[in-house]
Amino acid sequence: MKIEELSGDFADSVNISEGHTASKNDAPIPGPDLLTQAMNAFASNATPTTNDDGSAGPQLPPGFAAMRNKSGTEILEELNKSPLFMTSLEENDDVEALKALAYEGTPAEVSQSFKEHGNETFKQKGWKDAKEFYTKAIQVLLIEVRKRQNSSKEEKQNEDVEEVMKEINILEACLVNRAACHLELKNFRSCTMDCGSALRINGRNVKAYYRSARALWSLGKIVEADDACARGLAIDSENVALKAVARDIIKKNEEVSATRKRELERQQRKWLEEQTLKAALKARDVKLLATTQPPEMEDAKIELVPDPVDPTSTLSFPTVLLYPLHLQSDFIKAFNETETLTHHLSYILPLPWDKEGAYTPASVECYIETVKGGLLKVGKKAVLLKILSSENVAVTDEVVKIFVVPKSNADTWVQDFKKKKAAEKSS
Repeated sequence: MKIEELSGDFADSVNISEGHTASKNDAPIPGPDLLTQAMNAFASNATPTTNDDGSAGPQLPPGFAAMRNKSGTEILEELNKSPLFMTSLEENDDVEALKALAYEGTPAEVSQSFKEHGNETFKQKGWKDAKEFYTKAIQVLLIEVRKRQNSSKEEKQNEDVEEVMKEINILEACLVNRAACHLELKNFRSCTMDCGSALRINGRNVKAYYRSARALWSLGKIVEADDACARGLAIDSENVALKAVARDIIKKNEEVSATRKRELERQQRKWLEEQTLKAALKARDVKLLATTQPPEMEDAKIELVPDPVDPTSTLSFPTVLLYPLHLQSDFIKAFNETETLTHHLSYILPLPWDKEGAYTPASVECYIETVKGGLLKVGKKAVLLKILSSENVAVTDEVVKIFVVPKSNADTWVQDFKKKKAAEKSS
């Protein structure tokens, strides 16, 4: 979101910078109502954007955003409660308060009073209350715009230009000050909106550029923040606050670039590991199968060790030893392709729950299921790669499953296994 410039016609009619006050001796200012133009600049925001609630579309003021899904009748009822849109007077605390204040001075005096209260509260770090004071000041000027819109042509021609310019200056200051409150309250999007409105009134307001840049930086919009900062420095190249933001932008940009670089390197490394692993499995004729519900393995996976991107590394497989007769199991996180079953059985057996001592390296038989649902007896002294490269063997869900059964029960268990599989196929 880049800061919008003044529109051409408004820039020609109003050119206000800090410290400038119009007088009756100034050159005639085109247009019947300068304050209305300023308020239109404040209110206009036709550029599609993303709202605070995440929805797409033109940004709405907080009070109107809630009306997005209301019916026409409900919207009219809500709008009639707002001084800017009401078509009939009704009892309303805000309206009555503003009406009462209107008798105590001109709109400029009333809004100036609110602004000064906001300034004092801001100095005491009462950001939320200060924001409300500035909002009240803006509302007073909105009411004045409404009155002028309903005034006659003759009344408009007789307006006090100096008074109108004073109101515009107050409006600009209140928008910039309310943006400061939003910045302190971390309402960063609202901050950029108020800054944008102020810059439509006065495109040389350095404070608006600074606060917008700081808010955009906080939102992580580094490019937009850099744009706002650069525009501000183009007006005041020695501005200390803008220079500080510029340094933060440079630092953040370096951090973002470094993060992107690391992420790119991580993705490239991951891709290289995957391709090297596929090549290694294919070269060894190890086949993989996948089911619709693979088990949760956390960080256990088939990998090349010690270097996942070195084709000369050896393959390591997560392996489960199943004891079907006792519904028990053991998990081996890394079973290297060069290792044998005897190697792992030597430290796993005997089993703590095996009270009869039926499970010893010498007294068990080992089997692995084939791709067709049968069983293949595997030699305990055979290396894992020889077993997995067999024609009818595949690794399912990246986990090697080996059945371990006492020799005395092996024949019976194999027959039961085959019957179970046959029943599953026929059902």
